[in-house]
Amino acid sequence: MTRKWRNWARIQTATPLQILTPASTAEVADIVLRAASDGRRVRMIGSGHSFTAAAVANDIMLTPGALNGVRTIDFEAGRITVDSGITLTQLCLALDGAGLAMTNMGDIRVQTLAGALQTGTHGTGRTSGTLAAMVTELELVLGDGSVVTVNADRDPDLFNSARVGIGAFGIVTAITLAVEPKFRLEAHEFPCDYETVRENFDQWTNDHDHVEFYWFPHTHGCYVKHNDRTDAPASPPTKLSAWWEDQFLSNTVLGAACRLGRAAPGYVPIINRISSKALSDRTYTDESWRVFTSPRSVRFSEMEYALPRENLLAALDEVKALIDEQGWRISFPVEVRAIPGDDAWLSPATGRDSGYLAFHAFERTDRSWFVEVEKVLRAHGGRPHWGKLHTRTSEDLAPDYPQWERMRQVRDRVDPHRVFANEYTDIVLGE
Repeated sequence: MTRKWRNWARIQTATPLQILTPASTAEVADIVLRAASDGRRVRMIGSGHSFTAAAVANDIMLTPGALNGVRTIDFEAGRITVDSGITLTQLCLALDGAGLAMTNMGDIRVQTLAGALQTGTHGTGRTSGTLAAMVTELELVLGDGSVVTVNADRDPDLFNSARVGIGAFGIVTAITLAVEPKFRLEAHEFPCDYETVRENFDQWTNDHDHVEFYWFPHTHGCYVKHNDRTDAPASPPTKLSAWWEDQFLSNTVLGAACRLGRAAPGYVPIINRISSKALSDRTYTDESWRVFTSPRSVRFSEMEYALPRENLLAALDEVKALIDEQGWRISFPVEVRAIPGDDAWLSPATGRDSGYLAFHAFERTDRSWFVEVEKVLRAHGGRPHWGKLHTRTSEDLAPDYPQWERMRQVRDRVDPHRVFANEYTDIVLGE
């Protein structure tokens, strides 16, 4: 019986001819060798949290459930090597138990590590960079079934291509990360008006370890988050407070507000004004990975772009004006983050300090406005997050990435017959 796959947002589907769950690198290599011999395509999926078709596999689909172990932990060297299918939650628990932690994280931890890495996942930070910046070594199965381990010294061109590779340079079977002794963060979260945030954001990002904010469209309301390292003892939110803020207000109430806005779009500005004032000013301290991440149960679609850091707020101002001008009704807040550049060739943050703007559309609502917003982001030098919706193609992406031609040469070397390609990689990287 044919099994249909769909992603978390329910907007991408696949009907693979074959679904396999390898339990070792050797099994992956054997599958790839046979697929290459038969002229077939093979893709490894993650948890399905990409909004694009990056994970779609309509021929041979590999699922990562049996590749989720911890291989080695070296506390003194600050290194952990894990199977690629481990989820970020599993990784954080393993690190915490060993007295270690990731330097930085995004705000969701249900993804597989490889899936998050391959699409360019990032957090926000003054000096701590993207997930790709933490990777020191990759184990890959190449298009001929061979297994290689690459790093900054051993085949650095492949290492730099495959760290954020959209699965196009080989199947990642193991990842080594640079980690550090675990630490706590003091979180200060507070409502604020747009003008104050606009005036202070640059200073805040200089003064605090991690800063982000959410702007509620059609309002002047924002919600700001400052996270700073601390030696203070843990003082996490109470169970009631955590449920109220992170589950009830941030998910249950948000979902209800979005459903109301979907049914009656004219009320969206009023709903957003209420929502922007609902979350409270709070301060708490907890282990870093618990502060970095938050539960997400409201389904949505997302577009996110990385911009030159100096263009971030100007681009947001322009989008804000465009929303008012066009009369769109947008119920989800816009997420704003900033992070240092990295050197992974296909990372949206490659070679430059970057600011990220993330736009969301509630499920089963119109998202055609993404296209018009994308024009603004492109005009400001933006690059798309590979796992978030966009309309870019290889022809117009190539000029935005300094190492594009070298990346293409690496791909031709390690997967000349495009065993790992799918429709999405054909579009964004070329056939």
